[in-house]
Amino acid sequence: MDAANIELQIKRAEWDSTNNNLELHLHLGPHYHFFSGALHPVVSQAESVWDLTFDKRKTLGDLRQSIFQLLEFWEGDMVLSVAKFVPAGLHVYQPLDGDDLTLWEMEIADGEDLFVWNGVEVGGIQIPTGNDCEPLLISVLQLATSSEGDKCQQLIESPHVFPSNAQMGEVLTTLAVPMGVLFINATDPAEEENWVAIPREDLKKTFRELGLGNHSSVLVQDSRDDNSVLPKQGKWFTGMSEISWLQVQNLCELESEEKQVKISATVNTVVFDIRIKAIKELKLMKELAENSCLRPINRNGKLLCPVPDSYTLKEAELKMGSSLGLCPGKAPTSSQLFLFFTVGSDVQPGTEMEIIVEETVSVGDCLKLMLEKSGLPGDTWHLRKMDWCYEAGEPLREEDAALRELAIHSGDTLLLMEGKLPPPGFLRVPVWWYQPGGPTGHWKSPVQMNGTPSPGGVCRPASTHGADLHGEVSLRFLGDLEISEDATVAELKSQAMTLSPSSELVLPSPTFLRAWTMEGQRPSRLLRANQQQLKEYKLGRKTEICLEPLEKEENLGPLDVVLRTQMRLPGERAYAPCMDLVWDTTRGWTASSLRQQVAYFCSLPVEKIEIAKYFPEKFEWLPISSWNQQLTKRKKKKKQDNLQGAPYYLKDGDTIGIKNLLVEDDEDFSTVRDDLGKETQKQLALGKKSQALHVPSSDLFSGTKTPGQPRAPEASLSIHVRSFR
Repeated sequence: MDAANIELQIKRAEWDSTNNNLELHLHLGPHYHFFSGALHPVVSQAESVWDLTFDKRKTLGDLRQSIFQLLEFWEGDMVLSVAKFVPAGLHVYQPLDGDDLTLWEMEIADGEDLFVWNGVEVGGIQIPTGNDCEPLLISVLQLATSSEGDKCQQLIESPHVFPSNAQMGEVLTTLAVPMGVLFINATDPAEEENWVAIPREDLKKTFRELGLGNHSSVLVQDSRDDNSVLPKQGKWFTGMSEISWLQVQNLCELESEEKQVKISATVNTVVFDIRIKAIKELKLMKELAENSCLRPINRNGKLLCPVPDSYTLKEAELKMGSSLGLCPGKAPTSSQLFLFFTVGSDVQPGTEMEIIVEETVSVGDCLKLMLEKSGLPGDTWHLRKMDWCYEAGEPLREEDAALRELAIHSGDTLLLMEGKLPPPGFLRVPVWWYQPGGPTGHWKSPVQMNGTPSPGGVCRPASTHGADLHGEVSLRFLGDLEISEDATVAELKSQAMTLSPSSELVLPSPTFLRAWTMEGQRPSRLLRANQQQLKEYKLGRKTEICLEPLEKEENLGPLDVVLRTQMRLPGERAYAPCMDLVWDTTRGWTASSLRQQVAYFCSLPVEKIEIAKYFPEKFEWLPISSWNQQLTKRKKKKKQDNLQGAPYYLKDGDTIGIKNLLVEDDEDFSTVRDDLGKETQKQLALGKKSQALHVPSSDLFSGTKTPGQPRAPEASLSIHVRSFR
């Protein structure tokens, strides 16, 4: 018994030491000196640091007293401050106050560095402390100087330390270059080197305000020096002259001795002067002065909207060093719009057509002009404005409205889309037919007399993501339905039934149909109330509807939820075909309520079933337990047992797996196809170009996709924010 007690005491001591003792590193002030903006040991790091193990349950006063006992030579006040190593050396931050507070309450971490000093100076030098003056190690680049005193083309790099709250002008003071110009490297790791000049007025800003940190690079050039220091495109250009030039390319398809020239300019130079000077230096015909314009060229080489001659470079928002194209044709006047347009939404950058129209022209007249220029026949077209992600946005419905009234600006891209817009108050809704249990590539209904698709119909089999139990499903496009926003869901179903020939579809009434909205290329929200108007569901202009046939009439209540339930086959990693369960959530979205409903549905005792929700995107099953109450760390309150929230996010159309514990008691809900799906996802995540198996999914709600428009290639995004100061 004594031996057991001794062993227990040893274990308790070890546990106490492990959980309550902190390892502190004490940096002694008399062993340090201050230079180059930070603290450095006088002799060596080992002799300047004392390691101390201390109980975090003791107070700061106890720690101070213990250090006094260790440092018998110490005289005067003792201040303990948090310190950290930065690239420039050791920096002192906030002092520790409150001798009656424990180290645990002060959030002192294990392995913390503490600086022991008098709180004012070290070696006779007053020490700056705090986050504001944290020292930064900056790489400064300058032109090398030869033995004769001349500057050569070679750059030399030297480290310098500056406080983060120091002004940028101190770099010039330190290097004794009063007339110098500073450049900072604004290069993204994936891009080419890009040096940006700091305006003279910004030299009063601090390093931190300009976004500089440790190891940032600053290039210094004397403004009186003509030597080149900025690398760009494999050449060296003069730093000062680079920021006062524009490059103009000859794009007039006329022969010239020069293909491009550099034109000197300032922010107040007028575009007309630059254009005329470029024509002269390119030695082109004088007639171009009356029939040419300058167009900016973006990074991808695309010509942007022409710049009016009367603008200054500042008004045109052109940066120094920009590339411009000298192009045939006049720039739009102040009352005109220069627009890009293309046919369809599959826009390839650089293939757009161009047109100049008056800003007062109506949408209908603009549409006619674009149809005439593109050579498209007929009047079944409409215009859409391209949105910011380079895709088709909302249609321009008001044909009599002027472009100016609809906030159309020069440089915008409009899309010519086929199809006449419905009149105001009406929706054009694409309608799909959803059939569970149909064979791949075919359409089948339990109340269908003939399974042959109608001419022009589109059949899409869904891929089965997950359980092999699922019968395959298919989507079949019925067509576009033009319907009033005041119509009810029942009227939507009735009119949608007329899109398919009567010989194919036989349903007693619209109540034998379920209607879903399609969101993100999958069925999403259930339109459950047959007599509710469509406008109350706030269907958007791009909403698509999916109809599902039923074997019996259904009238869902506002609290009913439709779930796809599937029984696990004993001894197999597979499931029986799915069956719909209508769950009344009057008593709440609780796990116990769902388990009771499922047990009643399957004619099994509640304690003899296990259920799980399927997440097809992850190929995972998440068990739903009644004993999932958890405690949060802070509030110590029970989490609400609500399946609508995390981690289940249960909703209409979700798949629920059911396991009969009378015949099977393992905890595995997954299938072989889940294993294959996870392996495929793993290979894709690793970036391997392997011939992964195509894992089909049957559940429409697990990833069936409707034919969508291909996304346009990604384009660079530039956001300019004006200064309102």
